[in-house]
This record gives sequence, C-alpha cells and structure tokens, in this order.
Amino acid sequence: MSEFELFSHELADASGKVIRKYFRSKMTVEDKADESPVTIADRQTETVMREMISVKYPDHDILGEEHGYEATGSRWKWVLDPIDGTRSFVAGMPIFGTLISLLDNDVPQFGIIDIPIMRERWLGIRNQESLYYPDQQGGTPQLCKVSGKKKIEQSILYSADPAMFNISQKPHFDRIVAQVKMVRYGGDCYSYGLLASGHIDLVVEADLKIYDVMALVPVVENAGGVITDWLGNNSFDDDWDGCLLAAASSELHAQALSLLQNS
Repeated sequence: MSEFELFSHELADASGKVIRKYFRSKMTVEDKADESPVTIADRQTETVMREMISVKYPDHDILGEEHGYEATGSRWKWVLDPIDGTRSFVAGMPIFGTLISLLDNDVPQFGIIDIPIMRERWLGIRNQESLYYPDQQGGTPQLCKVSGKKKIEQSILYSADPAMFNISQKPHFDRIVAQVKMVRYGGDCYSYGLLASGHIDLVVEADLKIYDVMALVPVVENAGGVITDWLGNNSFDDDWDGCLLAAASSELHAQALSLLQNS
C-alpha cells in the first residue's frame, strides 16, 4: 500500500473519532444555502482532515464540502466529504459515511468510503483492486467483486431518496424502478460499498456534487463495476449535471442507461 493510501486510512480513523463523539447527541442543525443540513460534526470532521493534510502535504490542493477549495496549483487534490448523508446522521441512522479521495490531475487515484458507526470501510485503488475492511483497519481486508448481474429484471436497485430527482429526471428513474426486481431507498455512500461487495446491483442518483462522487469511482470500478453519469460519461468535470449511475456489469449498465435516456 502506498504512502498516500496509508495516510488516507489515518484520515478516516481521525474523522471517525470526531463523528462518533457527536452521533446521536443533541446538537444544532443548520440549513445551508442549498437547504441541505450541516452540523458541528460535519465542520469539525473536515477541519481535522484538512489540518492533517496541510501538515503532511502542504503543497497539495484540498476541496471539501464544508470549507471549500484551497488551491496551491498542485497536480494533487484531496477531495473530502466529511459526512455523506448528514440527514441520516442527524436522524441517528448509522449508514452515512466519510468520503476521502486523492486526485492526480483531476483523476481519482484511490477512494475511501468509511462508515464510522458501523466500523466498515472500502478502499478502491485505481487500476488495482477494491478492498473491504469489515472492522475498518482492525479487520482482515476482503477483495471486493461486484455481483456481475446482467439482467435488469433480476437486479436490486438502491437510491438515496426519490426526492433527489427533479421533475424532468423522475420519469426516467421511474422507468428503471418498473424494471428491477427490488428497489430500496437510503444508504447514501453505503450503497456504493454494497454494490462493490456484490450485495446490490444498481445505484441511480441525481443532485450530487463532485465531493459526493470522487471517492466512489475507484471503489466501484476496481471491483468490476461501471460508474458514469446518465449520458455514459465518467469524467465528472465542470459540465457534469450531478446525475450518477453505477452498475454491477457493463450489460446491466447499458440497459439502465437506455432507460434513463429513453425520451
């Protein structure tokens, strides 16, 4: 494991300590400009990770959900989402997570999905493998492999919230819901770990930001899955519209993509 990957585990360990201190405690919940909730736990968790990165790699860029973009002009950029699923966190639901990724010239080299309350963790390494830690770093890592399911009528679909789709997106999403074997809601980033480990087969979402997706890409792809926007692109650049589709096989991805694009 590279120095960067080892350090990312240290970031996840540190973030989990902050989050567990606040989980299911009484705290103020504020609404941001986009009406999404934020708490002291979100802000402190990101602050801790930013401080660790600045000490270890002072010349690296940092982009985080709560404290914005700190640019140095480096080829390396850390992308952080301290609590992906703040609504779940606020409601006492334990399946939210922390997302950590490192980009080299805007290409994610690895990503971590850390589930601090469940003490589960996924690590995806570009062009190598995805690993699942059943007890974070304390457990023996398991190699991740997607289910490989090829037929949409046999697939299990997850999505964080049907309300995340706008009026033009919802009919496209509903076409997929009508085809799959089972659909469930919730999960946030946890769903992508379940996909990488072969437990579910599809994730379809919208209204996402860059810090919501960068860590997911290496986890899903290096477990054998496919992750793109609804047009089939996987660049997630400034023109990305926030829509995401992850699938357990190229065949399943193609079927879902066809339904999403069918006008």
